[in-house]
Amino acid sequence: MSIRMRLIWSYAAMLVVPLVVILLTALLLAVVSGGDFQYYKKLYFSTAEQFDFDDQYRLLREIKRATERNPQVLSDSEFLKEIETGLQSVHSGLVIRQGGQLTYVSDTLRGDEKLAQSLPPFERAGIRDHALQITENNKIVLFFQYDYLAPDGSNVSAFIVTRTDPFVYWIREAFPILFTVLIVILVLTHLLLTYFVSRSIIRPLRTLRGAAMSIKNGDLDFEVDMNGRDEISQLGQAFEEMRVQLKHSIRLQLQYEENRKELVSNISHDLKTPITTIRGYVDGLMDGVADSPEKSAKYMQTIADKAEEMDRLIDELFLYSKLDLRSIPFNFEPVRLREFMEDWSDEMKFDLEKAGIAWSETIRLRDSDTVLMDRDKFKRVLGNVIQNSRKYMDKADKRIALRTLASDGKAVIEIEDNGQGIEAEALGSIFERFFRAEQSRNSGSGGSGLGLAIARQIALGHGGTIEAASEFGQGTTIRIILPLADGEKGQR
Repeated sequence: MSIRMRLIWSYAAMLVVPLVVILLTALLLAVVSGGDFQYYKKLYFSTAEQFDFDDQYRLLREIKRATERNPQVLSDSEFLKEIETGLQSVHSGLVIRQGGQLTYVSDTLRGDEKLAQSLPPFERAGIRDHALQITENNKIVLFFQYDYLAPDGSNVSAFIVTRTDPFVYWIREAFPILFTVLIVILVLTHLLLTYFVSRSIIRPLRTLRGAAMSIKNGDLDFEVDMNGRDEISQLGQAFEEMRVQLKHSIRLQLQYEENRKELVSNISHDLKTPITTIRGYVDGLMDGVADSPEKSAKYMQTIADKAEEMDRLIDELFLYSKLDLRSIPFNFEPVRLREFMEDWSDEMKFDLEKAGIAWSETIRLRDSDTVLMDRDKFKRVLGNVIQNSRKYMDKADKRIALRTLASDGKAVIEIEDNGQGIEAEALGSIFERFFRAEQSRNSGSGGSGLGLAIARQIALGHGGTIEAASEFGQGTTIRIILPLADGEKGQR
């Protein structure tokens, strides 16, 4: 659940719970008081008896005063009618018992034999200052009793009877405790909601703060584990991704630094070799070692060759650097691959046959197979592969074969030679810059070590891949895969 929804629900609960409690309290008050809220002043602040039925108690005291003036007043129908009227207003009834016989029963109480049997016995003269209760048809019946002796010596008891609902009776008894419990629940609800909502927000923020301090101190070897779906968890996940990317960037930067050092070392080595040769031949010329026109010409030709080698190495290094930094533009255009490969194959066949290398081609492409290609740069890829095959050709019967086909929306170009091959442990590194399968770094046999690295960068720039398969002593196959522009897959 999002923080927004969590806060909405918590605030709604903080609003709804008090409202519900207030409504329940008001309902209970209405049930108990019957709408008369002055009742509670009498109920909890009066000095009257336990249930504080003031009206009933007042009428009973009036009966007591009347009998003290006139012991026969309970036989007066007018007086009884007046008392009955007062009792009806408080939903009560009157019962008079004399000498063990019921002499008067209110209309609302007649026919209730169980009630008559439940009347308490005569005990002593006076008003009972407490209420009696019985259970009758799931009702609670409350009695107020006044006992006195008639002039003839008989026992007379006057009862004011009030039926009340058990629930009302229970609420009247338990209302102070119930109200206190509701207030406690209200307070606890607020406290718990505030605590849990605050914890669910503050704890993740503390975790993020600790992670930020760790990064500030250069420590990236930790993990921010937040798997929720709310905004803070999403922030934590983004923070973790940032940490991983930052750690990767630092590791990559360190690797780049190592590569830079290696690059400087390789360049120094590859440039130093022809420079040393040039200096040696220049010194020979200056010392007069080349004492004949033929020697001088030979020395000058060697110097020119080494200078050209240095120039080629610098050009390749410059090209690779621009490709690696993606600062060299590609001029892509739709190219019909079959026509392009046939033209390039004809050029290669002519050049290779002059060098005594047998050339064969198998082009299985449709005329409509098209790729987005920078012609000049892709020719550089093919040329570097051919150049690499020629350098490591060690057999008398020299052969290079070209195979092209289209498969699954991709064009596959394979160039296979029968040269010396590549050892298995070196096969995965041949597309790295300055890598040579022979480690002597002899430029005469190994080249600059940038040819296949440049080919890989150009192939990647075309959205393709380049890979190698080789069997040492048998030959090598270089496979270039490009997406077809009109293919269902790999379309650019």
